[in-house]
Amino acid sequence: MHAIIPLTLLAFLVFGVILLVRKGRSDAPLEKRSGLEILDERYARGDLDREEYLQKRKDLEVGP
Repeated sequence: MHAIIPLTLLAFLVFGVILLVRKGRSDAPLEKRSGLEILDERYARGDLDREEYLQKRKDLEVGP
């Protein structure tokens, strides 16, 4: 009976730490990706056809 209270407190402590760690990860800024990386990903997913991909890639490589 005397062990139940410390074990319960320990369980709440572990649960709280897990929640804090998960929250910290979701608040972290996302890794910045270049436009070419995003374009490559969209092409790989099939969002763009080959012609669109090549034109957008050319536009990104030339710049503004």
